[in-house]
Amino acid sequence: MSVATVKMSSKGQIVIPQEIRNELHASGGTIFAVIGSKDSVVLKKVEAPSKEDLIKELGTFAKDGMKRLKAKGVKVSDIPAIYHHV
Repeated sequence: MSVATVKMSSKGQIVIPQEIRNELHASGGTIFAVIGSKDSVVLKKVEAPSKEDLIKELGTFAKDGMKRLKAKGVKVSDIPAIYHHV
């Protein structure tokens, strides 16, 4: 774990030191969650899922939804009529 001191600019910007960026495998475009509390600020690197992972997860979500609909006796052909009532 690395520790460094940085100075915030007048625009509220800070630079993450190169050693820490290397440690995190962070480069331009890396996404961070920013958590602030009293006198502390924590940056947490956020990994965006890959396109393939998203497609797989959406497929699983769709299959689960279809199972639930089937268990309730709802057919795909019923969905447009249900949608229009919402």
